[in-house]
Amino acid sequence: MKDFPQINKNLATNSQKLGQAAPEQMKAFYGFGKTVYADGALSPKVKELIALCLGVAAHCDGCLAHHAAACLKHGATREEVVEALLVAMHMGGGPSMVYATDALLSYDQAVAAKEA
Repeated sequence: MKDFPQINKNLATNSQKLGQAAPEQMKAFYGFGKTVYADGALSPKVKELIALCLGVAAHCDGCLAHHAAACLKHGATREEVVEALLVAMHMGGGPSMVYATDALLSYDQAVAAKEA
């Protein structure tokens, strides 16, 4: 079983290393992300649900780990996550179903870590 909280920690550590190697570019990348996920016509929660579904489409474990935790942080319920994942599955077929199960596992692990 994948440990998505650990994957998220590894992603943060490795991102810091990349930031040390390319500080200007990573600062720009994270600055862009900060503006993208700000409240606007879409709420941060909706944007994180979209990002989680794109992580499913891209088959990206790090994306699932990061955006599932961010969905929880922004108040997405398990039911909202499941409904969004169903859209990803409909658009992506069988491979997206496989990663949708991982995305839900990641969300459930983020909930368990928060409760611990």
